[in-house]
Amino acid sequence: MAIVPVAASAEKADRDKPTHIEADNLVHDELKQVSIFTGRAVMTRGTMIMRGARIEMREDADGYQFGVILPEPGKRAFFRQKREGNDDFMEGEALRIEFDGKADRITLIDQAEVRRYRGATLNDTMLGKLIIYENLTDVFSIDGHLPQDAGKGVVGRVKVVLAPRNKTLEKP
Repeated sequence: MAIVPVAASAEKADRDKPTHIEADNLVHDELKQVSIFTGRAVMTRGTMIMRGARIEMREDADGYQFGVILPEPGKRAFFRQKREGNDDFMEGEALRIEFDGKADRITLIDQAEVRRYRGATLNDTMLGKLIIYENLTDVFSIDGHLPQDAGKGVVGRVKVVLAPRNKTLEKP
């Protein structure tokens, strides 16, 4: 597993924003506090956007939201979020994206890719089977294989491209 120290703090104001979800269909279970949105589902919360064919959201007793975003067949689910205090954006795609509102964590599972943009310019790209984006600690962890593949001889590699930083553009 690779730990990539990329300063990537998500927009902190997003945590306090309402969650908006649009989709073609909704099935909601009030007793279990679970909502399943299907058909071109889009979730937004502040600057965070998540898209997929299916979004499953649940809320715990404390009001924290947890979600799973699944793509259309042959595609990947998508997320994008502005970084705190600058014009940088993080975006990613995977066959499954899990959102943990309590831990403020996004987990990208299988065919996972995360990209960092400075303005409209792509700077960094990270690829792996499993990418965990910790908003609170500003740390990514990337694994080349999924935990269930351990011991099966599955060979996976982490691939990262980090662009050099222009010191004149860095903020103190």
